[in-house]
Amino acid sequence: MKSPPVMDPEAPPPPGTPPEGKEEDEKRGGGKGVPWRMTLSLAYQSLGVVYGDLSTSPLYVYKAAFAEDIQHSETNEEILGVLSFVFWTLTLVPLLKYVCIVLRADDNGEGGTFALYSLLCRHARAALLPPGRPAAGDDDQLLDAAGKKAGENGNAVTLGRRGGGAADSVRRLLERHKVLQRVLLVLALVGTCMVIGDGVLTPAISVFSAVSGVELSMEKEHHKYLEVPIACVILVCLFALQHYGTHRVGFIFAPIVITWLLCISMIGVYNIIHWEPTVYRALSPYYMYQFLRKTQRGGWMSLGGILLCVTGSEAMFADLGHFNQLSIQIAFTCMVYPALILAYMGQAAYLCQHHIMESDYRIGFYVSVPGKLRWPVLVIAILAAVVGSQAVITGTFSMIKQCTSLGCFPRVKIIHTSAKVHGQIYIPEINWILMILCLAVTIGFRDTKHLGNASGLAVITVMLVTTCLMSLVIVLCWHKSIFLAIAFIVFFGTIEALYFSAALIKFREGAWVPIVLAFIFMVIMCIWHYGTIKKYEFDLQSKVSINWLLGLSPNLGIVRVRGIGLIHTELETGIPAIFSHFVTNLPAFHQVLIFMCIKNVPVPHVPPEERFLVGRIGPKEYRIYRCIVRYGYHDFHKDDMEFEKELVCSIAEFIRSGSSKASGMFDESDKEEERMSVVRSGSIRLMEEDGTAVENTVGPSRAREIQSPLPSPTPTPTPAVGVKKRVRFVLPAASPKPNPGVQEELQELMDAREAGMAFILGHSHVKAKSGSSFLRRLVINVFYDFLRRNSRGPNYAVTIPHASTLEVGMMYYV
Repeated sequence: MKSPPVMDPEAPPPPGTPPEGKEEDEKRGGGKGVPWRMTLSLAYQSLGVVYGDLSTSPLYVYKAAFAEDIQHSETNEEILGVLSFVFWTLTLVPLLKYVCIVLRADDNGEGGTFALYSLLCRHARAALLPPGRPAAGDDDQLLDAAGKKAGENGNAVTLGRRGGGAADSVRRLLERHKVLQRVLLVLALVGTCMVIGDGVLTPAISVFSAVSGVELSMEKEHHKYLEVPIACVILVCLFALQHYGTHRVGFIFAPIVITWLLCISMIGVYNIIHWEPTVYRALSPYYMYQFLRKTQRGGWMSLGGILLCVTGSEAMFADLGHFNQLSIQIAFTCMVYPALILAYMGQAAYLCQHHIMESDYRIGFYVSVPGKLRWPVLVIAILAAVVGSQAVITGTFSMIKQCTSLGCFPRVKIIHTSAKVHGQIYIPEINWILMILCLAVTIGFRDTKHLGNASGLAVITVMLVTTCLMSLVIVLCWHKSIFLAIAFIVFFGTIEALYFSAALIKFREGAWVPIVLAFIFMVIMCIWHYGTIKKYEFDLQSKVSINWLLGLSPNLGIVRVRGIGLIHTELETGIPAIFSHFVTNLPAFHQVLIFMCIKNVPVPHVPPEERFLVGRIGPKEYRIYRCIVRYGYHDFHKDDMEFEKELVCSIAEFIRSGSSKASGMFDESDKEEERMSVVRSGSIRLMEEDGTAVENTVGPSRAREIQSPLPSPTPTPTPAVGVKKRVRFVLPAASPKPNPGVQEELQELMDAREAGMAFILGHSHVKAKSGSSFLRRLVINVFYDFLRRNSRGPNYAVTIPHASTLEVGMMYYV
């Protein structure tokens, strides 16, 4: 009886085996048919991650609304009007807009401002992000594949499906006018900058409002000397513990928020029954009209405090990548929304029977809490505020990472705090900047009024940006009627514009803080974006043709040395000017030369099997390749030796698969633009080991091996002894035997890998060219140069040993 063949453990799984990422996608809720048990588990987890900020809003909404603009009278028209506004704002914005509509506009399961922007750019080719060029060729296939995957969730996003006449008209308008593309990018950046500002203000107002409960348990004037120091200590501890990562304490986040929601809802029910059972009448919109008619301008200005009831709503969309739509919808509609409504109604019921308040205490959350429960509620409130602040800080880190990966923010150090969840990151520089700014606004304002004015403007600006981008998504991505998009922006835009005007009118009373913060971050992003674009344009203009490289050897007597030369470039075609500068001064390069380009594409994740795009430069005997490594804005950039192996394997697979020309013939058209093809990694494995020789056995029951030592095709002799590393390629057992030409090329690649890999890096100095305007010289020579010198180096996606690194300096005049 014939024994079954022994399969290669390193070979790809047989057909029909589910991909490795499918199980992870189901855990994240991205696939169809997610079990109810998993969905409920995700809903439970989302309470601690997503809703911490929104759940703590009852701490400061009434206090901010009644700060100065309106007074609580015995007729109760003011308090009932505020309750009516709170109820309908919570119903229309978080429930109707976000839960029912915006959550459906995910970008392959990811949410947030940049997710909407990337979704629109894939439809209209309106991207202005570095490297500032439209996707072409294989990138279209990648984006279309991402679109089809998102289309399964209800988003029709493929570029091939042009949609109706309205979608075509809007698309052509965006593609034709650069001004509209810039407006679209500015909108995305404004929303991002306001999210960063919210990362400064939300921890301050949440912690300060929670700590302010001590005022009801201490003598007059004494609490003022404790509130600010206690809040500052809590904030310092909060930011100091960020480097441990949320996963270490994440398991206690959901119970804290659930305890807090149950606490405020039960207190609300008690106050409704005990003080004012008929407070439910304020749910009628008539009380909003009565409120505005009586209070007039004061009531309109108090809307700046009322809008704080929806702070944290954007987190439902921004944190969509960690959960699924159904889990977030279940958590909000079944737990968060009812608890908040009961809490606000309970506070209003208490205040309806308490009209005379001491001026120092004003109207706050803790006055409605029974005296015996104030200290336990105070502790729970502080913990809930810390959880809500943690979620906002983590969201700010994620937003900075997206901006950095898309080239809109200076490169910063990104530390992944979890080995399992790549979305949990820590950015030291941003963390300490946020802490300093948060302490500054807490110490500077020292009251809920100014902090509420500042936080309210940041929150409503992000919502306005989301509304504007969503109206375009409705037409371009969902292919709905343009009248539906107009109705969406008019309905929700009118509500948010009303709140925005009320928040903006308080510019001198704290609302200037998010504007200043957003302006500073906006200037930094625009300068970095402008300098990066100009640098890339200089690269395009200064690159040399492949014909120059082909005619170089006879003129200069180029010497090929053993090993692999890896040249990092931002160009997808042609030879970078840095390499021509290097080779004309030192006429020698390695026997295998790889031009590597790290490209960030506007999708959340690139499948590992589609990450490498490989092509050949020049004739086959030159052994010069180009490899484009593609990452999505939520992908994890590897930083270890495994990436080098994957890179070499992608070149080997390109050689074996016959994607290159079978012969050495090379026509004129290919000299100008090499052909690139997607190399699906995993079929060839690179085995590296210490030793002298490896038995070369190729049989029907074993995987094929191509190994060294082999005669080197280069003039440099291979040493017979002292070899520290032996390299072999393991091919799948079912693969045909490679032809002699392919085998020779693979053998030379192995020989070069054994000799080692050298990294040729460009070190550019960017200066404004002579004759430039004063503004350009100021931006490039001063601000961009300052940002470049104080930011991290480029992400090469590989570990670069200093002994194998060669830096080539060059001056860029832009």
